[in-house]
Amino acid sequence: MPDQPKGVIPHIIVENCAAAIDFYIKALGAKELMRAPDRDGKRIMHAELEINGGVIYLNDDYPEYWGESRTPKAFGGSPVIMHLNVANCDESVKRAVDAGAKCIMGPSDMFWGARYAQVVDPFGHTWALMHPLPG
Repeated sequence: MPDQPKGVIPHIIVENCAAAIDFYIKALGAKELMRAPDRDGKRIMHAELEINGGVIYLNDDYPEYWGESRTPKAFGGSPVIMHLNVANCDESVKRAVDAGAKCIMGPSDMFWGARYAQVVDPFGHTWALMHPLPG
């Protein structure tokens, strides 16, 4: 398996993986690297996206294999926040919200020298968007 991504790769479980792929392309500028559909023709067993130079894996929920649903919605949310350094926090938040995300922390200048915000995607995953402030 040549050219495998390095570092930690988030692997998220979503309800309706095909819709999630479309959302991440529209909201975050993701590039679809690969998709492996299930034999049932309805779900995706594994997909890979490149977002902002990093890779994320995702797949549909398979409660019949795990004994329970493993989506953030099933757990009442996720304690994980995925962080993206972006060129413009405000524009990135607008793009995500226009695509269907919910802004839970509007863009603000933070004490650590960054413009920072958080959105929750339609699948229950939280994304932090940040760019450094000048100076």
